[in-house]
Amino acid sequence: MTAQLNPRGDVAVLVPAAGAGVRLGPGGPKALRLLAGEPLLVHAVRRIAAAPSVRLIVVAAPAADVEAVRELLAPVAPVTVVPGGAERQASVAAALAAVAPGPEIVLVHDAARALIPPELVESVAEAVRSGHHAVIPVLPVVDTVKEVDAGERVLGTVDRSALRAVQTPQGFRRSVLAAAHETAGDPLTDDAGLVEKQGVPVVCVPGSELALKITRPFDLALAEHLLAAGA
Repeated sequence: MTAQLNPRGDVAVLVPAAGAGVRLGPGGPKALRLLAGEPLLVHAVRRIAAAPSVRLIVVAAPAADVEAVRELLAPVAPVTVVPGGAERQASVAAALAAVAPGPEIVLVHDAARALIPPELVESVAEAVRSGHHAVIPVLPVVDTVKEVDAGERVLGTVDRSALRAVQTPQGFRRSVLAAAHETAGDPLTDDAGLVEKQGVPVVCVPGSELALKITRPFDLALAEHLLAAGA
């Protein structure tokens, strides 16, 4: 049986959490690294569970740690835990396959974005609910961006006004995400990329500075500071 949160919710959230997190330095799987004394995954799941629309959360954990992750999350929220794959795409597909009939809105959220505001979960879900088939939260690109060649020589300056930094959770109609994974080819870095290849329009909603991706030791230190400041 799939664990449920709000039985009247219409959203299932998939959390791929099987990555090694090499750029974060030596240690275990990234989702299980500690932030303020708790694993990143615990922070992420707690915040997702606080979103009123969420009915189901499915975590794709490292295959060797499924039972440990299930025990870790049991006091946090009702969560279904399944073995993840070698690639993010495989983990998302495994989590999607574990979603019971019911929710027609599916969000995919990276465990590394541990400080996700519940309001952002609701914002993405509402955009899908309003009729969009695929929705991504984004932030404007604030740095100057240069295009370079293989020798690191500058070829030109990219117009950043048309660029956006993409975050998660990314939201989809369930049927759209399922179809994209059924026909997926080479692995891509996000599910919106799979949907784009199907010719489905993807729309943007405002993201959140708190939804930063914890990838490097500096990001972990920044997240610690934000938590200490009440984030």
